[in-house]
Amino acid sequence: MSEAVRGSGVNEGVCHLFVPHTTAGLVINENADADVGRDLLEKLEALVPSDASYHHYEGNAHAHIKSSLVGQSAAVPVAEGRLALGRWQGVFFAEFDGPRERQLLVTVVAAGVPKEAPPRERRAGS
Repeated sequence: MSEAVRGSGVNEGVCHLFVPHTTAGLVINENADADVGRDLLEKLEALVPSDASYHHYEGNAHAHIKSSLVGQSAAVPVAEGRLALGRWQGVFFAEFDGPRERQLLVTVVAAGVPKEAPPRERRAGS
């Protein structure tokens, strides 16, 4: 993601991230302690157990539900040509049905610079 931002030449804007899969997602959370990610995965497993009974015939309903809970997209501000994440934040690709080959789509959009409005013509009596 950082490479995509650098390569875009965008100095101020937004970096949009999207996972085009139904059993994976994105999480922005603490990046300083690996136990945070482990805790998240353990609690998601407790909420939506992999070995529970589900109607979905492929056997990966738990992965679809977890993916729905965390979401498949995120937007991160770009400031001074870099991702403007908080000091302890990181972006995590959450794989709930793998390992598999996956994609992450990254779009970097420059912030629009407001144009000055053209001077308005004044008419007598208005």
